[in-house]
Amino acid sequence: MALAGQDARDARIMLSLPTIHCAACITDVERALARHEGVVSARVNLTLRRVSVEADPAVTADALIAALRAIGYEAHELDPALLTSTEADRQGRDLLMRIGVSGFAMMNIMLLSVAVWSGAEAATRDLFHWISAAIALPTVVFAGKPFFASAFASLRAGRLGMDVPISLALILASAISIFETMHSGHHAYFDAAVMLTFFLLTGRYLDYRTRAVARSAAEELAALEVPRAIRMSQTGEEIVPVGDLRVGDLVVIRAGARVPADGIVEQGTSEIDRSLLTGESLPVFAGSGLALSAGETNLTGPLMMRVTAAGRDSSLHRMADLVATAESARSKYTSLAERASRFYSPAVHVLSFGAFAFWMWKTGNDVRFAVNISAAVLIITCPCALGLAVPAVVTAASGKLFRMGLLIKDGTALERLAEVDTVVFDKTGTLTQGIPTLENLAGLSEREVQIAKALASASSHPLAMALAAAIDGPSALGTDLRERAGYGVEGWFDGELCRLGRADWTGAAPVNVTATTLRLGDATPVTLTFQDSLRAGAMEAVSALQAQGKRVLLVSGDVETAVEALAARLEIRDWHARQLPEQKADIIAQMTEAGARVLMVGDGLNDTAALASAHVSISPASALEAARTASDIVLLGNSLAPVAEAIRIAVKARRRIKENFAISLLYNVVAVPIALVGAATPLAAALAMSLSSITVSLNSLRLK
Repeated sequence: MALAGQDARDARIMLSLPTIHCAACITDVERALARHEGVVSARVNLTLRRVSVEADPAVTADALIAALRAIGYEAHELDPALLTSTEADRQGRDLLMRIGVSGFAMMNIMLLSVAVWSGAEAATRDLFHWISAAIALPTVVFAGKPFFASAFASLRAGRLGMDVPISLALILASAISIFETMHSGHHAYFDAAVMLTFFLLTGRYLDYRTRAVARSAAEELAALEVPRAIRMSQTGEEIVPVGDLRVGDLVVIRAGARVPADGIVEQGTSEIDRSLLTGESLPVFAGSGLALSAGETNLTGPLMMRVTAAGRDSSLHRMADLVATAESARSKYTSLAERASRFYSPAVHVLSFGAFAFWMWKTGNDVRFAVNISAAVLIITCPCALGLAVPAVVTAASGKLFRMGLLIKDGTALERLAEVDTVVFDKTGTLTQGIPTLENLAGLSEREVQIAKALASASSHPLAMALAAAIDGPSALGTDLRERAGYGVEGWFDGELCRLGRADWTGAAPVNVTATTLRLGDATPVTLTFQDSLRAGAMEAVSALQAQGKRVLLVSGDVETAVEALAARLEIRDWHARQLPEQKADIIAQMTEAGARVLMVGDGLNDTAALASAHVSISPASALEAARTASDIVLLGNSLAPVAEAIRIAVKARRRIKENFAISLLYNVVAVPIALVGAATPLAAALAMSLSSITVSLNSLRLK
């Protein structure tokens, strides 16, 4: 919410929309928000599943969330100040621009080179060389900037990265070409320098695209914290930033709002939805003395809470720190190409310098000849094929998996997925739909069904909403229907007080399953049970993984009975119930320390730490944005079946990567001796290097 007096266009509200998935969703959301009084504009970003709203200062995020909920879209307020900038997008556009410039320059220089190769002599040849220089030198300086900057940073840090030999090759090819042109030489290699730049930038962009989607889950979690809270002061209620809350403050949490900080309930009764944080499918009763955590949702009644921890000390922020730590640890995993470059780069420099020294001695200090051979060695060993070996395969495999409904977000995810021997599944929202389904409506009379629908329609409780949706017929006419926060709904029908809600409130015996109870007057209460339906493909995915020899576990924050029943249904022998986020991450850590390579599949805030700490992770597209951000792979469709197939494709992709390294090695074994003996000019070296890059790319395409 903007401050009073602030210009309307500066009053920016950001909402997360975890359930949108298509163009129709964009239209629905933008149209609904545009109709809301005070909204100036609303723009949806489908990729990030967010909407940015510019509105009058009087418009609140809660009002917009309610408007979207009315048309069936879940929404959560985000703090724009805590979200990442568009720096990554600028980097991608920058690389594409440099690829375009180098590609255009390369084509023009090749046309000029054709004239030279066709027999142009003397002044005509020199003119074409100078025109090529005028095109090539600015192009190499501009388009090669990413390599030069990286090489300079590597040298300042005292190490030889892959960009050091690349930069030297570009500089040497350009310098030799200028020297040859100034001395009316028969050969200049401007086309080689620009061709090198173009192919290397293409490899760099492919690598960038495999990493660009991934953003920090820790920042997403921090952005999910409630930006503002309602604090009680001596003058009444006041809206303050959550960062201003202090231990001991008294805050009001209205029905439907998220808890802004950790605290203890002092007044009021309600029910709390903890599914995002703990995975519990059923809301819990909230009354005086109950401890609440930041990020939980208050469902049915207003609460007064005394703050015990806020801001960086809250449980939600501690979870963000846990995710950040796990992400940092996982980022230490280096790709095969990065590991190979540690040995490759020094070897390239030694070979090039050795060739220069040998031919200086052999030719009696003929610098021109020795430098040409040294440059040819440096160009022919330029790690373009090595740089393409991984991103080319990842791009091909990503396309194949995308058509199956899996989006690869991290360039090293396929390598890690191929090593998996253990798979851990979350329950609610992952193996199941996360939507309760009524089981025993058939046992009710017609009057009971109509009264049940009338009562259920008056409540926002998840089970009541599921019950109302399950009944197609008309509802009974009642009077004085009201929701008793934390207990249920009651109303008068034909002179009888009827209740729908908690077992102890309706006089029924508690049952150890997901259920609500209906009582009509003095009649015996009827228990209505619910079951969470399996996600499509869950049975197939678990069976296929077990057939591959993988160990499969079910780890959930839900109660024992629900977890045990699902594990038995899917024939999963290893299961853990009532697991907190830290405990889930600890289970992953313990298995990792024992040598396991764990794939974690989860969807909630309570899974983010485990997703980030696992060897590789997958989350459904329906998951909370923070969970999708923490994962390496996003499951776009509703079915879990592609999970097992993804591991099989990852194994094939790893094989292709190793083949690409073998091609690169074989190329160097054959080409380097040719360059060392002086049988290859820098131009021939550039053509050979390009041929190796094309071969690697074609081998990668075999995955399709």
